[in-house]
Amino acid sequence: MPYDKDGCFSGSAVQLDDGRQLLMYTGVREERQADGSLKQYQTQCLAVGDGIDYEKYEGNPVITAADLPRGGSEVDFRDPRIWREADGYYAVVGNRPADGSGSILLFHSEDAFHWQYRGRVASNHNQYGRMWECPDYFRLDGKDVLFVSPQEMRPIGLEFHAGNGTVCMIGEADENKHLIRENVHAIDYGIDFYAPQTLLTPDGRRIMIAWMQNWDTARSQPVTNRICGQMTLPRELTVRDGRLIQVPVRELENYYGEKISYRNVPLSTETILAGIKGRTLDMTVNVRPANGSSMYRSFRINLAKDGEHVTTVKYKPEQGIVRVDRSRCGFRFDIVHVREFPVYSKHGNIKLRCVLDRHSLELFVNDGEQAASFVLHTDVSADVISFEADGEVLMDVEKYDLVFNPEDE
Repeated sequence: MPYDKDGCFSGSAVQLDDGRQLLMYTGVREERQADGSLKQYQTQCLAVGDGIDYEKYEGNPVITAADLPRGGSEVDFRDPRIWREADGYYAVVGNRPADGSGSILLFHSEDAFHWQYRGRVASNHNQYGRMWECPDYFRLDGKDVLFVSPQEMRPIGLEFHAGNGTVCMIGEADENKHLIRENVHAIDYGIDFYAPQTLLTPDGRRIMIAWMQNWDTARSQPVTNRICGQMTLPRELTVRDGRLIQVPVRELENYYGEKISYRNVPLSTETILAGIKGRTLDMTVNVRPANGSSMYRSFRINLAKDGEHVTTVKYKPEQGIVRVDRSRCGFRFDIVHVREFPVYSKHGNIKLRCVLDRHSLELFVNDGEQAASFVLHTDVSADVISFEADGEVLMDVEKYDLVFNPEDE
């Protein structure tokens, strides 16, 4: 249609009273300007269907530049997140205000088809990157939580890294749903994580899935690669002590194969344990100083390893920093491959859960207090795992192979 002739950008869905599904998405059109350049216009549109077939709403677009507050950009206005409450339907949409940064706008509808602007949920003021994309807004464990994916982030210590990032804001919403922030931190500390969205399961769990890719690295994959991006594992979310906690969805256990475990393994030099290898696995490693010894200087897990390739997870207890280095994992170009982020561990004790799924590593620290996602292009034949320490530690390892049976589908 004319309003989305140049693209349908991401959105979300909600169920109507009659059982049909309503999709809300960003329609994109481009127009040639007097100077010969192309200008993009973004509006919010609807489609209704049964999960397979959809028809676009005849009244599209339902939210346009005419509905924006003064100074709001009709060029950067996208990614509606729709949900339902007792008094009707709500949607938050990313927008670029007059200061050139980002804000999240709130809209309301009684029938899901006719919408009115209600105000701003949050404004950036160029504090966390620039334009805010892909918002999600929900209540969890007594707190209101806002997700945004900022463009053009600048680093802030080790909490936020440069580039395209993700931000979690936790606080309390006022009567107008404006968020009063109590804590702000990264959602994921890895390189490949963007545009997370959540849903509710029938039993009430809040589940998050994100794009496990990076705009800046997507074109650096091997030429032989036959995939275009991938998604993270679904993650269960909770809020604890004012922070977002995330762990792989419990249904992952349905795919557990052989279990191999070790307890109280003394470690100082590089060690390989029998049965601890592979590229599709869920492995948890607990590390602590050896009894009666001084604090160790570092601990490292080497993953997806062969004679040429390796991806390392390294923990330095005195600095409280985890460092992941995938420099030798098969990318074609020398781009960003290292991430460091702070962790909150006491007395050198740390729990590192590594989920490998052929070409990805998802790391969860201390039962989900921090998470970090990475795409790996190492050939799947590189399946050696080793452990090493600078100093003396005791280590517990529990590993499950992940086995997918197509007959389970």
